[in-house]
Amino acid sequence: MSQATLSAPRDRRSWTAALATPVAGVYAALVLVLIIGSVLVGLSGGVLLDQGGVLNILTRSTALGLVAIGQTMVILTGKLDLSVAYLVGLCSLIGAETMAGDPGMIVPAVLLTLAVAAGVGLANGLIVTKLKVNAFIATLGTGLVIRGYLEHSYDGPSGNVPRLFQHLGYDRIGPVPVSAFLMLGLALLAWWFLTRTRGGYHVYAVGGDEEVARFSGIRTERTVLTVHVLCSVAAGLAGLFLASRLGSGAPWVGTDAVYDLESIAAVVLGGTLLAGGRGGIAGTVGGVLILATLDTVFDDLGVDPFFKDVVRGVVLIVAVALYARRRRTSR
Repeated sequence: MSQATLSAPRDRRSWTAALATPVAGVYAALVLVLIIGSVLVGLSGGVLLDQGGVLNILTRSTALGLVAIGQTMVILTGKLDLSVAYLVGLCSLIGAETMAGDPGMIVPAVLLTLAVAAGVGLANGLIVTKLKVNAFIATLGTGLVIRGYLEHSYDGPSGNVPRLFQHLGYDRIGPVPVSAFLMLGLALLAWWFLTRTRGGYHVYAVGGDEEVARFSGIRTERTVLTVHVLCSVAAGLAGLFLASRLGSGAPWVGTDAVYDLESIAAVVLGGTLLAGGRGGIAGTVGGVLILATLDTVFDDLGVDPFFKDVVRGVVLIVAVALYARRRRTSR
């Protein structure tokens, strides 16, 4: 019991250790990617970090960042959510169809969309906690249910987003898109929750050792339910953002971008352990920016999609290997 107890962040010192991620290394890698990418794009006659390039990177980061922030909280408890990609598409449709081109329906549409997303997250959490189904299988099953509904009900885009709501997807302040502030705001809220509240302490405790956390008096089922709901709400926000970009809802907008696997990759690239209990939001944002920068560089260079996936896979494997080596050295 004593060894297990030490594995869960029960006091302030161990909680601080759980919060510690290789954030400096993540952002150093981001700077390196930006430098190498700028050189490569420059050699091909382009400019990576002009206003258009920065806008492209930040826009690409927004939807993935929203999903990855929610995914971070689930992974910190040692779970996964594979339903997010399908949920993004569903939420884009709910938002666009409810708005139906009417600016007066924007608020009801947003509230309805987030309520449905929260309901999906609650279902995921209940399946995991009450039915004791592994989170991988539970969320995959939920995702397939949503997929079945989308395939049966939609052949293509649907709904109509009013021009007022499209400002979210297209307006910018200088080179910074307004939507990037949405992602940043959510990141700050998630950071505050994880680092400044008792609920955040419980997230790290459950991820450190769920049994020890339960014996310590933490309501572990409530914590798992909470992070699944928050993750789904974040996916709902991503769906609304993409609807504002497209002008309508699209059933496959989440799966075409592979936001389930991409969000997990961003979280892991940011230094959060898949086993849970260690990591944070700052690293995830860095991981998202690295992936978005790589995509932008590849597009500027006209790289073959197969080679793009190979490079992204290699980057992810190398990053995880370096983190593992660092943990072994620190021990």
